[in-house]
Amino acid sequence: MSADKDSSAQKVSNLIDVGRITAVYGIKGWVKIHSDTEPADNIFNYTPWWLKTRHGVKCVEVDAHRPHGNGLVAHLKGVDDRDLAEQFCRVSIAVERDQIPQLESGEYYWHQLEGLQVISEFEGQRYALGRVKQMLETGANDVLVVQGEEGSLDANERLIPYVPGQFVKHIDLGAGTILVDWDPEF
Repeated sequence: MSADKDSSAQKVSNLIDVGRITAVYGIKGWVKIHSDTEPADNIFNYTPWWLKTRHGVKCVEVDAHRPHGNGLVAHLKGVDDRDLAEQFCRVSIAVERDQIPQLESGEYYWHQLEGLQVISEFEGQRYALGRVKQMLETGANDVLVVQGEEGSLDANERLIPYVPGQFVKHIDLGAGTILVDWDPEF
């Protein structure tokens, strides 16, 4: 998908990444899957998959899948040998945005938080800390990875625990901001 260079409005993709193909598995076209869904095998509830290859976005169907060890493997319809499957390794798996279930009020998908501007309200002062570059899962709690940018306090990267009510005070998707209570020296 390419944006129209003459258009002043940026086009928003309707695709959401839900995982990636990591490697081939066996000789009959099966591939190993890393899923970002919870639980991991929910990735197979979405169809079709849109693979983000270096040659563009390709629509594929999964015709078989199963658990394998601690991971997952799948077979893509029409991909019946290892060499053909190799072309899909290390590509993201995306699905149509409208397939993703709606969340309860106050709950957010990671893709909704990534790119938001983070503002700290600390000891009566406001500090622009940067934007959410990515989210990390640590086990205890998720973590906002905030990268400083032009106009923010500095260019530092900060790791802020995603703990609503304690460190994360307010999320405004419409305004594109997250208000946090975080010492800007950290």
